[in-house]
Amino acid sequence: MRYLVAVPVAALCCLVPLLPAAVTPGVPRWLGGATDWPKLGLLAFLHGCWESLAQGLPTPCLVLVRRMLRRPALPARVPARPGVNAFFPVLFAGVLMLPPSAAALVAAPAAVLGGPSGPGCRRRQLFNGSQLALCAFASSVVFHLLCGPQLLLGSRFPAALLPGFASVAAFCLVNGVVVGVMVMLSEGRGAGVLLRGACSVCGLPVLVHAAGGLMVAVLWQGPYGAFAALLALLPLSISAWVFAQGQREQDAHQATVQSLVQAVEIKDAYTRGHSERVGRASVLIADQLGMEAERLRTLRFAGVLHDVGKLGVATELLRRNGPLSEEERRAVEIHPVYGYELVRGIDFLGEAHAGILHHHERMDGRGYPSGLAGPQIPEFARIISVADAFDSMTSTRSYRRGRPVTEAVAELERCTGSQFDPVMVRALIDALAVHDWQPVVHSEDCVRAVPDIPLGVPEPVRTAPGRVPSPGGVPAAGQP
Repeated sequence: MRYLVAVPVAALCCLVPLLPAAVTPGVPRWLGGATDWPKLGLLAFLHGCWESLAQGLPTPCLVLVRRMLRRPALPARVPARPGVNAFFPVLFAGVLMLPPSAAALVAAPAAVLGGPSGPGCRRRQLFNGSQLALCAFASSVVFHLLCGPQLLLGSRFPAALLPGFASVAAFCLVNGVVVGVMVMLSEGRGAGVLLRGACSVCGLPVLVHAAGGLMVAVLWQGPYGAFAALLALLPLSISAWVFAQGQREQDAHQATVQSLVQAVEIKDAYTRGHSERVGRASVLIADQLGMEAERLRTLRFAGVLHDVGKLGVATELLRRNGPLSEEERRAVEIHPVYGYELVRGIDFLGEAHAGILHHHERMDGRGYPSGLAGPQIPEFARIISVADAFDSMTSTRSYRRGRPVTEAVAELERCTGSQFDPVMVRALIDALAVHDWQPVVHSEDCVRAVPDIPLGVPEPVRTAPGRVPSPGGVPAAGQP
């Protein structure tokens, strides 16, 4: 809590040089003297507009026009990247054109007035604004100490690039330290997080935004003034808006998946949390295999949704403590087909469709619903099969107790080649050697109420319950 107060106080101290010289004797005037207040106000307003655009929110211009026309207010929207400032070119332009204290003030309106409302949100916005003010102040100080303004006004390139790069490095360093200290205090992490935090904010996006800020500053001080600078912001504005829409689309995808998972977990209480763990274990396996990021995201969706077909299975069968009859077993085994039918119209799932449909296939062809064998089984399905079995064995269910990780791994190895893909099993074992996996812990009363059935009970030969689509959308080989 003290840190949350210390950062805004430090940001206020950065604004002290803006006060008259008589009030602040001894403070170097280049830190805040001779401030061009119209330029500062315009930069602050532009930063607020473009920050709103990058977050997918209505800009202050649009809100003002609607109020003047007495139009109803737009519905409240959540920022595409809440708590994250996504558009820096205008702020960097202020760093290059204004004294340090004035540059710090550019970030204030966007952080304090933008974003969602509410007491908790306002505190976060105040912290973010103070953080950016500190970064801008430090960055501008470095730029001025290296005679950047003189080089920039004289258009002395590439000499002016050196103080520009130094100011960007200072911005990233201060930003990383402020975030790193917050993580240290809130999560009890070590001091190494400071360096990692500073490195994490240095990257291509920051350099692109810095280059945009340099272009704005050069054009602004040219013969066409602010108008030319606004034109220079158009390409970056379009890219920021497109990124915000993409982020919103990803959030919508995640919300869709989460809603389906919650429906399954409400129906089958014993699998609560199972879907998320299978998604996590699937990603661990695929990461060991070197799968690319976009497929990893789709695989996680497939793992999380692998049991969505249970929505079509009678609740009484899912919660049955005793054994199932053959007819009841077949009614449960049809759930991958139900799951496929539920999600096949969701285009963004892509490869996940085949993973959901075939995650109960076996390498020896005795699985269901299509009886696929070996490489006929889609890669996603082979990964999810291992992840599903591993989490099931380490979790307490209504019909047996959960097992330690070592016993579950031994069982996976025993069934390698017959039920599970050896490559996927080995990838999971390698991942568990690096990443900690904690089995689900239940109360002692819950454990005593569950029977202790040993692992290794062989599964009977499966027969396909009906004609189902194969990965390519046609009946699998050998089906009528």
